[in-house]
Amino acid sequence: MTNIWVVFKRELASYFMTPIAYVFIVIFLFLSGVFAFYLGNFFARGQADLQPFFTFHPWLYLFLIPSLAMRLWAEERRGGTMELLLTLPITIPQAVLGKFLAAWVFTGIALALTFPMWLTVNYLGDPDNGVIFASYLGSLLMGGAFLAIGACVSCLTKNQVIAFVVTAVVCLIFVLSGYPLVLDFFGSWAPQFLVEVISSFSFLSHFDAITQGVIDIRDFIYFASLIAFWLFANVILIEMKKAD
Repeated sequence: MTNIWVVFKRELASYFMTPIAYVFIVIFLFLSGVFAFYLGNFFARGQADLQPFFTFHPWLYLFLIPSLAMRLWAEERRGGTMELLLTLPITIPQAVLGKFLAAWVFTGIALALTFPMWLTVNYLGDPDNGVIFASYLGSLLMGGAFLAIGACVSCLTKNQVIAFVVTAVVCLIFVLSGYPLVLDFFGSWAPQFLVEVISSFSFLSHFDAITQGVIDIRDFIYFASLIAFWLFANVILIEMKKAD
């Protein structure tokens, strides 16, 4: 745990030593407000809840999270510090977990800074705060899944732009697999069990259920399992590169 903590502190501090952290947070907060209050018709709906805010999170993360994850390993490889990091008395799983947790905590900080929206809906009405809390937790877990995919992709290339594009494409596949248009397409000719399998891999299917107030432990297990899988793949890929 000590080694993970060292990597975690080093990585988290690196965000705030550059403009990356501040630019990311400002853009995240700005777009969250635009999506929730304008595109989500917050005031026109006449309902005091954060449903419009969370509806756009998968699409918001689709562009912002890859920009955060692309540097996790690609920058280390480009700068030649990846080899130095791996010669330190830490294991590869510890390095992978430390870097991931730092990026995840940073994402959590950005998400937590949207708390004025939660205060606003409580001022305007009487929302179901249990559902809102579950939605925040679901959003954080989904953000972690995006990050785990991005971290894995990032270790494959030295080019951060390539890492960003590939991560965005992979995440888009996970998002669109639950999109009504995709499910309707498969539903018109494929067996129902196949449609359900495709839907089960979707970020949208699991996240939307949480934001609707359907608290199913399987949705949380899905995101946790996805994070674990991609982090494990991240470790394997770095092990392979280290052996070359």
